Amino acid sequence: MSSTSAFSALAPYGWDEAWADAFAPYDTEGLLPGRVVRVDRGQCDVVTADGLLRADTAFVTPHDPLRVVCTGDWVAVEPAGSPRYVRAYLPRRTAFVRSTSSKRSEGQILAANVDHAIVAVSLAVDLDLARIERFLALAWESGAQPVVVLTKADLVPDAVTLSYLVQDVETAAPGVPVLTVSAMDGDGLDVLAAVVSGGTAVLLGQSGAGKSTLANALLGADAMDVQATRDVDGKGRHTTTTRNLLLLPGGGVLIDTPGLRGVGLWDAGSGVGQVFSEIEELAERCRFHDCAHASEPGCAVRGAIEAGELPERRLESYRKLLRENQRIVAKTDARVRAEIRRDWKRKGAEGRAAMEAKRGRLR
Repeated sequence: MSSTSAFSALAPYGWDEAWADAFAPYDTEGLLPGRVVRVDRGQCDVVTADGLLRADTAFVTPHDPLRVVCTGDWVAVEPAGSPRYVRAYLPRRTAFVRSTSSKRSEGQILAANVDHAIVAVSLAVDLDLARIERFLALAWESGAQPVVVLTKADLVPDAVTLSYLVQDVETAAPGVPVLTVSAMDGDGLDVLAAVVSGGTAVLLGQSGAGKSTLANALLGADAMDVQATRDVDGKGRHTTTTRNLLLLPGGGVLIDTPGLRGVGLWDAGSGVGQVFSEIEELAERCRFHDCAHASEPGCAVRGAIEAGELPERRLESYRKLLRENQRIVAKTDARVRAEIRRDWKRKGAEGRAAMEAKRGRLR
């Protein structure tokens, strides 16, 4: 098949001139370009100009779990063979990564080459703003543009109540579009479809957030299984067990993911800073550059909290995510570990000095 035909066949999946240039060395080897639409037990489905191919990923499976083939990758695949192998994947533009476990220093890549990270949040249960902030930190860190979608909006018929819920999420998500959608009656779907039509979107959220229902609504077909949500707690079972890349009828592609119970940070310092940009901006106006925003004089962050301009909850969430991210980074970065030890020693010395000063005043 000619390169022109291959280009037109793969264009709906996001193939462009830049990808073609990156693939050029593999083209001279007679390999086929394709995009991974599903990975399952060391094999993957790859859409190519010749159709959908099944290929083995063993050839490019390293010890580093962040460098394994994943859904959304553009790859160079053998044109024939049994088994057929993926020989390489092209450098990723973006990558959504989370920590596999708080006790291990490994990251898990969930999706690659994503333009929009859709964080689905169900309105059937109370909003967990801290969890939304956690998802957004990973989304910003990936390089994608986050979008929060409040699903099951039909369960909040009162417009005033719905507007307050949206405001709460907007406060937790500065710079992020917040959309309300009801897959049941179709409200808001046209806006979301327009947002994701220009590239690749990954759909994220907890089980029961309505991701599969939302995916079906965007696809215009029951491509994903849907299970009923438990009435007792609003939670659902995993209806998606693998990450699938799906072509949208209105343009663009969607990567649906399983419900994520645990969302650990993975070297997401800049993402955390983006989520809490207003706190970092305030911190620049603090009197001391190493202000802990506790009781220091001239603290702009505490001043904003006392003035009612910044919720205390935001500062606590910011601190929590910073500490977690620092622990993750310290597991693999000796320099960071040394900085943490120095910080502990400094704080210990300050505490002892304060205690001695207090004792001196009491004598």
